[in-house]
Amino acid sequence: MMEVNASKFKEQCLALLDNLDPEGIVITKHGRPVARVIPANADCAGLIGSMKGKIQVKGDILSTGIRWHAES
Repeated sequence: MMEVNASKFKEQCLALLDNLDPEGIVITKHGRPVARVIPANADCAGLIGSMKGKIQVKGDILSTGIRWHAES
C-alpha cells in the first residue's frame, strides 16, 4: 500500500486518485497515518465487525447524563 505525506497528497490529489490501486493510499502527517483513501468499489466487508471486542460502552449510550423535566 502506498503512503503519501498529506502535503504531497494535497498537491497531487487528482493525479493520485486517477492512479489509485485497489489497496488504496495511506495519508500521513509527520510519519503517522491519519487517513486511508480506497476505491469506491473496494470490498469493505472486512471492516464490518472489525472493532468487535475492542470497544466497550459504559452507561446509557442514549443518555446525556442530565435529568430534566419538560414541564419545568
